[in-house]
Amino acid sequence: MITAAAIGASAFAQGFERPPAVVVVDRARITYLAPSVDVPGTVVSLNDARLASELAAKLNWIADVGTEISEGDTVARLEVITFRLYEMEAESRVVKEKARVTFLRSEKARLQQLAEKNLSAKSQLDQIISDLAVAESDVWIAEAQLGQAKVAMHVTQIRAPFDGIVTEKLRNIGERLKVADEVIRLVDPNSIEVVARAPLNTVNFIKVNEVLALHNDFREGEGAVRAIVPFGNPQSHMFEVRLSVDSEVWTIGESVRLSMPTAAAKEVLTVPRDALVLRREGTFVYRIDDELKAEQVSVITGLGAGKLIEVIGDINAGDRIVTRGAERLSTGMMVEISDDRGGTSSGTAATQ
Repeated sequence: MITAAAIGASAFAQGFERPPAVVVVDRARITYLAPSVDVPGTVVSLNDARLASELAAKLNWIADVGTEISEGDTVARLEVITFRLYEMEAESRVVKEKARVTFLRSEKARLQQLAEKNLSAKSQLDQIISDLAVAESDVWIAEAQLGQAKVAMHVTQIRAPFDGIVTEKLRNIGERLKVADEVIRLVDPNSIEVVARAPLNTVNFIKVNEVLALHNDFREGEGAVRAIVPFGNPQSHMFEVRLSVDSEVWTIGESVRLSMPTAAAKEVLTVPRDALVLRREGTFVYRIDDELKAEQVSVITGLGAGKLIEVIGDINAGDRIVTRGAERLSTGMMVEISDDRGGTSSGTAATQ
């Protein structure tokens, strides 16, 4: 006979039954991994220039730090008075020399007619021909000098060779500049790469266009090897590697760590690093079976690369492994599988 007390106790127990734990899972998978070492790198711009004056002149204007500049825009201007006078002088010299050539050509034509009848006119013709050749040469010299004066006028405005941002003013308005004095620094923030120095024992395990993992304290990402400088430093036993990276992820000047392989890749069983549960008695992962029950599996870890790590144990490729929520689990517990966006699923449909 079932008493009222027994019925009440059963209802109480059912009302306080523990709900399934909500977890996020991923699949164990076979992956090619290689042992690696982290080396330091720095994000730099491919276009980073300190623009200099090509003339000796006073600085009249300079763009402010932080100004966005397009290719060809003026970033600084020099005083132009002296160079405008040089240009005017050169223009006058060209006019003068051309006038002399015009005169000598008319004299040549006149003397050619007289030379047919007069020996003295023939002697004068020879002199005129010589003078005309010299005068034509002087025109070319004058035009070259005018070209130089125009170039000088042009470079009184220092122009940007690429799109970028002014990051530093190296001189101030009113200062007298000499030729090759640096005036302003321009950096392109949209064309960047990572420069790293790696041990020589890694050079044989990377190639151009290979994608390597990058990380620092704030973010993770990857970069494609753009260039490998194959000449190591005999003192440091390091070589340089450059990687193309996304300018929307990384910032110029940022320090990063670059994972460089130290041996050939091999095929291993991997799980996400977040799946590991570290306890005093060892390292575990939790596998979810078709009935949505958790099972604790002891593993030994091996190679790691980025978010993945090799595991050795009673795990098979394709097994559902808990990557979030494992700290609350124990063997035999029922779970609900979250899609990592707040939704949950149950039953065998969750295995897909």
